[in-house]
Amino acid sequence: MLEYLKPGILLPMTVRNERMCLTRTEKGVFAVQDKCPHNGAALSKGHCTPANEIVCPLHRYSFALDSGKSTSGGAYALTTYPIEIRRDGVFVGIKAKWWES
Repeated sequence: MLEYLKPGILLPMTVRNERMCLTRTEKGVFAVQDKCPHNGAALSKGHCTPANEIVCPLHRYSFALDSGKSTSGGAYALTTYPIEIRRDGVFVGIKAKWWES
């Protein structure tokens, strides 16, 4: 199912106008916002660490993939999205606006 998403690869995508980044590590599959809250760089151009973090390519700020919390000392945090893996695909949960339901 996830053969196309190699571990450590950062896959940018847009779902309902939300830019996010999908990645796979030894600890699972994660989806986080693709915009660094520090200076707006695309996190999908960064890299993942063995500590299950995503690192911004611009200033090297790092964030935990599971919680979105900063692991490099700043008070920044990422939006994280729940992932569900089924036989028919990988599903990312996002909050729909009431008018989109």
